[in-house]
Amino acid sequence: MDEVAELFLVATRKDEDRRDEMVTQLIRLAQLGRAAGIYLEVCGQRFGAELGKGATMLRAQLTGRVCHRVNDEASAKMALGDIAPEAVSAACAIAPERPGLAVAGDTSGGWSRIRTPYLSLGDAAEICRQAAHLVPDLPALKRFRSDVPVRPVDTTRAPVLQPRPVTD
Repeated sequence: MDEVAELFLVATRKDEDRRDEMVTQLIRLAQLGRAAGIYLEVCGQRFGAELGKGATMLRAQLTGRVCHRVNDEASAKMALGDIAPEAVSAACAIAPERPGLAVAGDTSGGWSRIRTPYLSLGDAAEICRQAAHLVPDLPALKRFRSDVPVRPVDTTRAPVLQPRPVTD
């Protein structure tokens, strides 16, 4: 699930009831799914109590966490503070010129710096094009799809930041 905050945004009471039901089901899946080999990957910019009812309870069930560079200590604490408190300062210290560097923590209290692989925008677009035929036809989602025509991505452009090894 990408951008978990979208799940928590509601406009009406009906939306709120629907959100509460979805969050409850996700919490149950996170709690019970591991026994069946089901693991959740939930991503978000910020994942704190301000998102609403159930956000911190869901986050508590997500015990293996990865935190990339953050803008403030509060964001690092949301990601790692309850499972690996010592990792918070490491996450805050990731420099902008180190794209892909992150801190991973788990409930053992342990943590480590990791490097996620670099994938250029052009390569990502090509992978999406190759897999586009796998997308199921779900008419109910048609109204959420963009009307913007697809245009080719220039794969020859260099990335804004050149990736550098973690160990210089």
